[in-house]
Amino acid sequence: MSSYGGVIISDQWLQSQFTQVELRSLISKFNSVKNQNGKVMAGDLPPLMVKLKAFRDMYSEEDIRGTLSGLGSNFSDEIDFESFLKAYLNLQGQTTAKLGGSKNSSSFLKATTTTLLHTISESERASYVAHINSYLGDDPFLKQYLPLDPATNDLFNLAKDGVLLCKLINVAVPGTIDERAINTKRVLNPWERNENHTLCLNSAKAIGCTVVNIGTQDLIEGRPHLVLGLISQIIKIQLLADLNLKKTPQLVELVEDSNDVEELLSLPPEKVLLKWMNFHLQKAGYKKPVSNFSSDVKDGEAYAYLLNVLAPEHCNPATLDAKPNERAKLVLDHAERMNCKRYLSPKDILEGSSNLNLAFVAQIFHERNGLTTDSKKISFAEMMTDDVQTSREERCFRLWINSLGIATYVNNVFEDVRNGWILLEVLDKVSPGSVNWKQASKPPIKMPFRKVENCNQVVKIGKQLKFSLVNVAGNDIVQGNKKLILAFLWQLMRFNILQLLRNLRSHSQGKEMTDADILNWANNKVKSTGRTSRMESFKDKSLSNGIFFLELLSAVEPRVVNWNLVTKGESAEEKKLNATYIVSVARKLGCSIFLLPEDIMEVNQKMLLTLTASIMFWSLQQVVDDTERSLSPVDASPATSINGEDESSSSLGGEISNLSIDDTASDTTVTSQFENEGSTVSTASTPLGDGIRAEEKGCIAVQ
Repeated sequence: MSSYGGVIISDQWLQSQFTQVELRSLISKFNSVKNQNGKVMAGDLPPLMVKLKAFRDMYSEEDIRGTLSGLGSNFSDEIDFESFLKAYLNLQGQTTAKLGGSKNSSSFLKATTTTLLHTISESERASYVAHINSYLGDDPFLKQYLPLDPATNDLFNLAKDGVLLCKLINVAVPGTIDERAINTKRVLNPWERNENHTLCLNSAKAIGCTVVNIGTQDLIEGRPHLVLGLISQIIKIQLLADLNLKKTPQLVELVEDSNDVEELLSLPPEKVLLKWMNFHLQKAGYKKPVSNFSSDVKDGEAYAYLLNVLAPEHCNPATLDAKPNERAKLVLDHAERMNCKRYLSPKDILEGSSNLNLAFVAQIFHERNGLTTDSKKISFAEMMTDDVQTSREERCFRLWINSLGIATYVNNVFEDVRNGWILLEVLDKVSPGSVNWKQASKPPIKMPFRKVENCNQVVKIGKQLKFSLVNVAGNDIVQGNKKLILAFLWQLMRFNILQLLRNLRSHSQGKEMTDADILNWANNKVKSTGRTSRMESFKDKSLSNGIFFLELLSAVEPRVVNWNLVTKGESAEEKKLNATYIVSVARKLGCSIFLLPEDIMEVNQKMLLTLTASIMFWSLQQVVDDTERSLSPVDASPATSINGEDESSSSLGGEISNLSIDDTASDTTVTSQFENEGSTVSTASTPLGDGIRAEEKGCIAVQ
């Protein structure tokens, strides 16, 4: 495992203003401008800070120089890292004021974890504690610590060892984490805590959480605003899990024709919940549409109408005539008689707490959705959903794209990419500078030809990156051709993987990384430990028992695999146990992966390529990290720019002299054993794995 530790600042207040991911990024930037004597002068800061994305479009170098002069800086003086941080905060504060204050999103899944406004909602904390006490109270390990007291810091203290958060993820999406991989002891050492939090954050991304600027060290320290932000996302994913046609085909009743069904498929779950709520409110005779979970429900009237139409047997005639405060109490009493968990208080309704109101409505939907049981409509809805294989591919791409830290959150790949904007964002992330933004149209896009223009640029860039895109036009993406969309995204993901690995190869000599390189590296790594297992290709059927990947994981980090938990992989059940363990161990190690255990059992070659590449990337990056630590003891490892900038060129370029890769197999570029014989992009017929990012906006840094 990589070295445990974080960037420590002597000024505790200053330390509290940054996450570990931010500190690691900033210290990397700071160290990059040191002179031959290992010093940074105040005069070096303006050209450094103007390049940071947060300030690039706001200030010129002279503006920053003027600001620093106003702070009394003498540009000929040496400056230390803490002074740099203070200057950064000062400029960041001016930027916020210039923009007219912080613009915080109300969405759980796109919530920004700003380090300047650490507001903690006591109501939300109490609600999340109640949720944890309810769902985890009987857990064999956690029951000794539960119930938690919401009036204390019990929640944050318990979260410090990572077990609680891992268990909560499994409550939200059962089976995400193999609990055998969680370190569960009363007292954990720093390595074990770090492993738990790495597993937690990688698994959180794998269920759809956006972990922005959160590192393992931040969770180990139990930072309240970051812990609550992550918990809120996990709980939301649990509460909204059924708000889709696949899980609840009865939702088709909310629309009138097939075109509306397509629109329903593209809506995020919270929008589906609003649509469901308005559907019943309209039936109940409520005249005002509800467009949010805050101001539109503050008076409690919408709740009264909704509950009366869903559960008239519990109706209290006095509810509508009561004053708002009393009405809120009656509404909650009504919901409690329907067995809805109490996520909020009357005060939370009156104050319009959007997070808690959303949780409340989701609970109502879960207990009684009031939708049709018409078998014809349900059959139609089931026909509109994708088959298992296509759904698995869509899931992988959706989670991968959301892990990149782009501005737009993807809810449904097939619908959300049709205007081309998201694909342009992804292309710009994996191939910086490739997009001509002056020729791109930002959503909402009303004119169809603008969408085609965006998608045409996507195809053009794809061809420049040597993707196989014969006879593919932008209109194919606009029309929602699933086969082509999946094939394009696979090539994009694979390009990202190979580029990141190439950045870590000191002896590549301009050659592209290939699948053969990854295959040879894995075989040589296992062979170096004295084991005899090897894979002939990524479609080698012997891989289904999982033994090779467990040996590979053990080869890169011997302590990460507990061989007492490994089976022979002979029966289907044993293969499933091994495959589940592999996914969790890889995430625990620090790999950002989105494959499922079934992909290992079925030997889905693309998924296995991404798994192997992820392990390879992690292993090679440890060499880079060790080199950088020897040069700069404070800089624990390369990290994401806190402004979402790609640090790979500066952080990942360390010399790696001990790689054992066959360069004779490196004569090809993006073509590989997976290239189809056909001339089009019909490669999407097999399941897809996840790309591996060196750094992500809010990446999980192994510290």
